[in-house]
Order: sequence, then C-alpha cells, then structure tokens
Amino acid sequence: MFFEPHDFLARLAALVPRPRVNLTRFHGVFAPNSQWRARVTPAKRGKGRQRPATESEDQTPAEKHAAMTWAKRLKRVFDIDVQTCEACRGAVKIVAAIEDPVAIRKILDPLEDQGAMPKAYHRPAVRAPPKQKMVPALH
Repeated sequence: MFFEPHDFLARLAALVPRPRVNLTRFHGVFAPNSQWRARVTPAKRGKGRQRPATESEDQTPAEKHAAMTWAKRLKRVFDIDVQTCEACRGAVKIVAAIEDPVAIRKILDPLEDQGAMPKAYHRPAVRAPPKQKMVPALH
C-alpha cells in the first residue's frame, strides 16, 4: 500500500485522539451508573455500593461531596507525601498554604538573596521558541 505524503499524514492525523478525551469507556456492569459495578470492581465503588450507616450520618452533604485535598492529590498523582517528614518519617501537620503570589515573593526573595535556594528550583530564563528548520517539499 503506497500513499502520497499528504494522504498519509491525513490518515495518520485521523488516528490521533482529541485532547482531553477519556479514551477508556466502560459499558454494561462496568459503566459508571451500573447498579452492579460495586459488586464486580476491586475498589467496590459505584451506584450499588453498600455504605455503613455511620459513614453517611456523620457527614454533612458538603463533606460527602468535598474535593480531594491538595496534599492527597500530590500523593496520588506524583507520589509526593507532604504529610510525612522525610527525615524522621513522622507526621507533619500542615499549618497554612500560602497561595498569594505577592506573599510568596516576599518570603522567597530574601532566601534567594542569601543563596539559600538551590539553582535547581529556579525556572529557566525566558527565551524565544526554537527556529523551525525548513523541511524540503516531498514531491
């Protein structure tokens, strides 16, 4: 099978999935709204899950639907445990999370002036994108 370069690229591009599209879709008992999903999946999650009475009574509706904390997300996605001390493996209590960029700058600027922050944590200097090389036409 032989293709012209333009036809080959068109067929190849058709195979690339759209961005932010979930490529795994479940049907039948594995579907998200299946009544039997909790019975057949290892995590026992699903619409038909049997919950203990104390779990639903102690929590408010807002607590039931609360999002995962940022510390739990870091652990789940990047395997970074910010709630455990690296030196002694003891529990670390998170006192505050500073998110204001101005406050962060006020804290980090003196540390940078003293040379306390290693260069590895600095972002590289801003630069222009690389120049694209001209690709010869395939005719």
